[in-house]
Amino acid sequence: MTQNSKNVVILGATGSIGASTLAIIEQHPDKFKVLAISGHSNVNKLAELARQFKPKFVVISDSSQYTQLSRLISDECTVLAGAHELAAICQLDSADLIVAGIVGAAGMQPVLASVKAGKTLLLANKEALVLAGELVMKAAKDNGAKIIPLDSEHNAIYQCLPDSYQCGNTPRNIDKIILTASGGPFWNREASTFDGISPEEACAHPNWDMGRKISVDSATLMNKGLEIIEAHWLFNLSDDDIDVHVHPQSIVHSMVCYQDGSVLAQLGEPDMRIPIANGLGMPERIASGANMLNLLQSQDLQFFPPDYEKFPCLALAKEAIQAGGTSMAVLNAANEISVDAFLKKSISFTSIAKINAEIMNNTALAGIENVEQLLQLDAEVRANARQMVKHYA
Repeated sequence: MTQNSKNVVILGATGSIGASTLAIIEQHPDKFKVLAISGHSNVNKLAELARQFKPKFVVISDSSQYTQLSRLISDECTVLAGAHELAAICQLDSADLIVAGIVGAAGMQPVLASVKAGKTLLLANKEALVLAGELVMKAAKDNGAKIIPLDSEHNAIYQCLPDSYQCGNTPRNIDKIILTASGGPFWNREASTFDGISPEEACAHPNWDMGRKISVDSATLMNKGLEIIEAHWLFNLSDDDIDVHVHPQSIVHSMVCYQDGSVLAQLGEPDMRIPIANGLGMPERIASGANMLNLLQSQDLQFFPPDYEKFPCLALAKEAIQAGGTSMAVLNAANEISVDAFLKKSISFTSIAKINAEIMNNTALAGIENVEQLLQLDAEVRANARQMVKHYA
């Protein structure tokens, strides 16, 4: 490891974000050292990564898998387990960059731990901001943490803002931002056929290689709704200042509209290694391994307004921002349960939005106080959503 290399902690190393991050680090052994990695329950993959990248610490969040993992790699590194240890590796004094690639609400506590420790956080876990955006952004500001968004859309916005910009502040001299959406596999499909959509169809994204949960969120446009909420917190903007354009080619990853009439856009191949490399290398530009975009060979770039009636999950996200408080956490928890039920073929595709809306309408909202409140609310909403799933089965 060279004197100027960065120690990286990768949360969710066995997932797609983790895999892309490690692929980039492997290209730049002089710039990065893997300090710690985590996974949920994929013991064999976690052990394989530990042998390859030789981190000092490996955390498995599913404590029941600790013994098995320890047998595989305890002689090579320190093996830890559970949510507490997951947060602890984010606060290691020697950690320079924390890559938050855990999917879902499970990523909230390690994200909070990272910003409370004043770390540079490369954030790919949108649910942490959806649940606890108010707490995360305040903790980041209070502790001097730097947040670099890794979602392709938010990273695109970040790249189109001045180099001095810090997330959490309202960008100066802008009119609005535009998040682009691929539209998923069904943006031009007749809504009357949506009831018959299968999990396999919903997971067949035309442009991106993503996990099953995120793929379904893309198909319902809830993924874009969650990104609107994330942008609301990252860039300190109201939902009126955040537009969505359906852009099926996924070449323009998002845009910033300035008051002088200029529109700055970030373009690139639909490859998550590009925003991850941007976050890892900042302030330098480093090779990501992604193909270079060739505009001479690209098809026409098209943009369409989103259909909020056809994709009601998108409208629910805006409603949640307007309601404020715990409404965004309620929507996220309901959605995780409804999507899981759809993937298990317990409910139809259209029931996802119906359950999400019903849970939002039937849950009392409150101001956000602390993590414990959010975790309790999250558990209650999930329990209620599971009961509601039975009525839609």
